[in-house]
Amino acid sequence: MTSIRISDGIVKDEILVVGLANKSTKGSKSTALSIESGDLALDNKALLATLQDLGATGKAEEIIKLPGNSTRLIVFTGLGKASPTYDNEVLRRAAGSAARAIAGNSSATFSLPAKNAQAIGAIAEGAGLGNYLFDRFRGSSKSEQKTPLKSITIHSELAKKSDVKDAIHKAEIIATYTHLVRDLINTPPSHLTPETFCDAITQAVKKAGGASAGLKVSVMTDSQLKSKGYGGIIAVGQGSSNPPRLLQLSYSPKGAKKKFAYVGKGITFDSGGLALKPAKGMEAMKSDMSGAAAVCAATIAIALLKVPIAIEAYAPLAENMVSDTATRPSDVISIYGGKTVEVINPDAEGRLILADALVKAQEGKDLDGIVDVATLTGAQVVALGTRTSAVMTNNTEFSEKFLVSTKKTGEAFWPMPLPIELRASLDSPVADLANIGERMGGMLVAGLFLKDFVADELPWLHLDIAGPAYNESAAHGYTPVGGTGIALRSLVQLALDSISQ
Repeated sequence: MTSIRISDGIVKDEILVVGLANKSTKGSKSTALSIESGDLALDNKALLATLQDLGATGKAEEIIKLPGNSTRLIVFTGLGKASPTYDNEVLRRAAGSAARAIAGNSSATFSLPAKNAQAIGAIAEGAGLGNYLFDRFRGSSKSEQKTPLKSITIHSELAKKSDVKDAIHKAEIIATYTHLVRDLINTPPSHLTPETFCDAITQAVKKAGGASAGLKVSVMTDSQLKSKGYGGIIAVGQGSSNPPRLLQLSYSPKGAKKKFAYVGKGITFDSGGLALKPAKGMEAMKSDMSGAAAVCAATIAIALLKVPIAIEAYAPLAENMVSDTATRPSDVISIYGGKTVEVINPDAEGRLILADALVKAQEGKDLDGIVDVATLTGAQVVALGTRTSAVMTNNTEFSEKFLVSTKKTGEAFWPMPLPIELRASLDSPVADLANIGERMGGMLVAGLFLKDFVADELPWLHLDIAGPAYNESAAHGYTPVGGTGIALRSLVQLALDSISQ
């Protein structure tokens, strides 16, 4: 784990990271640059002349490296348009870009313009999130990979303030558990099955302190799920030689002010079942458990931050595979609690396992809200692209509070409706409802399906993270190629913000 610290002293690391902004006016033919080095004084005149000669622009994602005087290297990271105060997400992405660019070194000091604890925390988060490498399965090429920084120092004259120290502590935890989510997503399905997912979370809980941290893990086996009527999880997992599981992770702090349930889709590999997916792109289906990883890791992070909010996290886990025991189109299954579903399309499987878990999460519990997180529909990507997730709800107030939390974390979520007229398309002639309906607006139809399994009076959010969960293009900002860890930060922030609500 990379350590993140705060300092207001002399820079001891060989690498110094500072900001570079563009202050050119509209119509200007030349690029006017501004070095944004926070509380550190640099020889700006000489450095700006060199940067101008190199054609630096200060645009976001730009990285310029120059030899330093007191440090071996000065790394300039683009902040975009110069501003008296930079948005926290701008700082987060700039720090992440720099961390990726200086991989292979041991340590670095980041001195970017930050006027309060939130901005300092954003810089620390960005540096920690960008400082990531997944090389577990490399053999002969492992030595060629540039290893992440071992230590990160954030420089600020506010270093001794308690809220700044708290922000650094939070950033370190956020980075650590986002890395856990990414590691789980990036692990190939030959190694990450429902059972080994449970083992990985159990080990992570033990490392975090287990019961002493207020955490408890329990796992239902396939035989227990079958005997207790979890028809959705069983139906999806019965075609695989790797049997399904339902993992429950509880955080129960003393004096908890509120209680939330987090439910995450955990399809460790999705072949489509008997509605077999095309070969092109199927390798990315190892990421179909991103929601389960996010809710579990977020719960551990919330516990380590000692947030006085109780969390019940559920990860329904299954492999959706093709075999003679796989669920067939037109099969009728019974979800936990008794509602029946006609499975029209076995590739619309995530909603089936989530239905079981949503019903279980509400059983006998007095919840203040429930949130499900899922790589649920390709329609989400069509509607919102690969960097913006969808949020659907039965409670506008709850959704608005969540969106306020996402503004703080920098995770992009966009509110989407649940049009009542689309619900009729889920009607089945033989069961209580079908698992698919109207093709147009498929993301919304999937949300309406899940809504059927949530009590009307319970505030509920459905987060469809299908596109943003797995980055198949180039790395950017603090986001690597592969698993991203989306939703973890916002789930943690939702709990933090709920303390005072």
